[in-house]
Amino acid sequence: MPTKHVIYIDVDDTLIRSFGSKRIPIPSTIAYAREASAAGNPVYCWSRVGADYAREVATQLGIAECFAGFLPKPDIIIDDQLDGFLSHCEFILPLNAGGPVSSERVSRPAD
Repeated sequence: MPTKHVIYIDVDDTLIRSFGSKRIPIPSTIAYAREASAAGNPVYCWSRVGADYAREVATQLGIAECFAGFLPKPDIIIDDQLDGFLSHCEFILPLNAGGPVSSERVSRPAD
C-alpha cells in the first residue's frame, strides 16, 4: 500500500496569482491538488489571509472537494520538535507541481 502524505497547499502565488482584483489560476498546483486528493492523501488548503479565504478561492477554482479542510497559517507553534521543525517536509514550487504525486520534484530545506 502506498504511503499517504499529509499535504498543505497555500493559496496566494501557489494556487492563484493575483493582479489587482483578477485571480489567475496556477494549473500545475490545481492538478496536483486533484491528483493528491484522488490518491487518498489528506490535502489541506491554507492561507495567511485565513481559512474562509482559502475555502473561497478553492471553491472558485472548482477544487474545494479536494481538500480535507481549510486553515489559516499559524502565527505561533508550540511543539517539542522546533529544531528542524519542517526538515521532514518536502517543498514543491507551484510551477513544479505538475505530474504524478511523488518526491521527484522536491526541494528540501537546508539542514
